[in-house]
Amino acid sequence: MTVTDGIPRLRGADSTVALLREGYAFGAHRFARTASDVFETRLMLRPAVVAFGEEAARLLYEPDRTTRRRALPPTTLTLLQDRGSVELLDGEAHRHRKQMFMSLMTPAALAEIGDLVEREWRTGAPQWAGSGGVVLFDAVREVLFRAVCAWSGVPLDREDAGTRTRQLAAMVEGAGSVGPRNLHGQLLRHRAERWAGELIARVRGGDPAVQEGRAAHVIARHRDAEGRLLDPDVARVELLNVLRPTVAVARFVVFAALALHQHPECRTAVGENGYLRWFVQEVRRYYPFFPMVGGRVQQEFDWRGRRFTPGSWLLLDIYATNHDPRLWADPAAFRPERFGAWDGDPYTFLPQGAGEFSSGHRCAGEWLTISVLERAVRLLTTGMTYEVPLQDLSVDLTRMPAAPASGLLLTDVRPA
Repeated sequence: MTVTDGIPRLRGADSTVALLREGYAFGAHRFARTASDVFETRLMLRPAVVAFGEEAARLLYEPDRTTRRRALPPTTLTLLQDRGSVELLDGEAHRHRKQMFMSLMTPAALAEIGDLVEREWRTGAPQWAGSGGVVLFDAVREVLFRAVCAWSGVPLDREDAGTRTRQLAAMVEGAGSVGPRNLHGQLLRHRAERWAGELIARVRGGDPAVQEGRAAHVIARHRDAEGRLLDPDVARVELLNVLRPTVAVARFVVFAALALHQHPECRTAVGENGYLRWFVQEVRRYYPFFPMVGGRVQQEFDWRGRRFTPGSWLLLDIYATNHDPRLWADPAAFRPERFGAWDGDPYTFLPQGAGEFSSGHRCAGEWLTISVLERAVRLLTTGMTYEVPLQDLSVDLTRMPAAPASGLLLTDVRPA
């Protein structure tokens, strides 16, 4: 390690292999080694500054200071946001597109997605009860896909739901890797894009099956700041950017079920006023989801004794920030009560990004995530009974994205 300014620089040619090998703990290991909340390394042979904490979050999410363009590896970008999406826009173009998504997140719409999740959950539960057991991760993915399709106005043949769910799930599963898992996700993404593109064309052709005001219709008919319809390729990307992240919430649902199993005192407490929200927020803080988010400098600035010029690559370690002892007392403990004292600072708690929603780069679907999770926790605690047999419930932090090894097998499932 060398220090020429306020930022330690790691020795070695490149840290890409170490990142892939160590996963979520990559940053934490080096923050400890350097006794610093920031370090410089090389990733994919390019210089990168990796940081965590509130100060770093404010730095990266300062409006228009950085861009998300060229801030993610192409193999990750094409499975998640993809080219032309809202996340890769800047300035007024980003704010205009972001408002399209935020217009979908009304209180009524957020309540409706919870209702649809419950409907699909209760529809599927008798099948779970009639089998020898159900892997919750797999089952909830399809529940959420069916629910978000109904919410978005996407016509769906029930026989087609399993195939489409697997396509969207493969995008998320492949995003944190290279090799076969990533290639599999890329292949299935192409199939999902064709399907989404056909739907966009149907809406623009006047197909009455897609209700006006639903996400699919809003995206297909959206016009940019210059009054032009979105390019069909971009429109299908943005439709998938509603569907895929909702399916990804299944990971949080499974982590919530794991927390209920390992902290049984929470099962009763979530019925109390306020505790359900604390519990859901602690699930989102404690368990791994996105490991990092990146940005490329647009506006030159000085930080920690260094001049950051346009094009400099910054990475914010989300997992480390959500476990930062400067922000969270005893961060390795699962303690929902901590959110009773949280002041709501959007730069200290960032499972889905930092900053504000309406015009920044924080995830537009965060409140949808919370609504889905709260309904799922109620269903797990009051909507069904089940047993959790002996199984491997370990969470491997070297795998991105992480999940319980078994997917959380439930047996003796009985609807309440």
